[in-house]
Amino acid sequence: MSWLPADFAHPTRIPVPGTALHLRPIREADTAIDYPAVMGSRERLWDIFGPAWGWPAETMTYEADRVDLLRHEKEIAAHQSFNYALLNEEETKLLGCVYIDPPERVGADAEISWWVVDELVATTEERALDALVPEWIASDWPFPRPRYVGRDLTWQEWLALPAAG
Repeated sequence: MSWLPADFAHPTRIPVPGTALHLRPIREADTAIDYPAVMGSRERLWDIFGPAWGWPAETMTYEADRVDLLRHEKEIAAHQSFNYALLNEEETKLLGCVYIDPPERVGADAEISWWVVDELVATTEERALDALVPEWIASDWPFPRPRYVGRDLTWQEWLALPAAG
């Protein structure tokens, strides 16, 4: 049984209110802007996601990032999980990502997390994204019990939960 209704159509472009940014599903073709965003913020991202995901590794190559984005693109097409890129209007700069995944731990029907590049930490843009994500999930996604990992519980608390299924 799928974690999404069969007729669910995922959103394809989501403006971030009060900014010139938007979200859209990530693609393999975004590697040229994803790789510098990830590696430019790698130490902070590792502190957030490293213990749970082992990402982003210090040794991650451009090719490994490309393969990872291709995997994400295929998962989006199959409605298995979703990675949305946070982009400037021209889509020449990737500034973060939002992940919407089926639950790996008990107690939720989706697990959502997100990040911004170091230069956007504590800015109006980050605050706008932080406000948008829960509202967007509530209005456009079919999840009565989403979990915001790293927000409504820490990654350590999440890791301590029993595995789903």
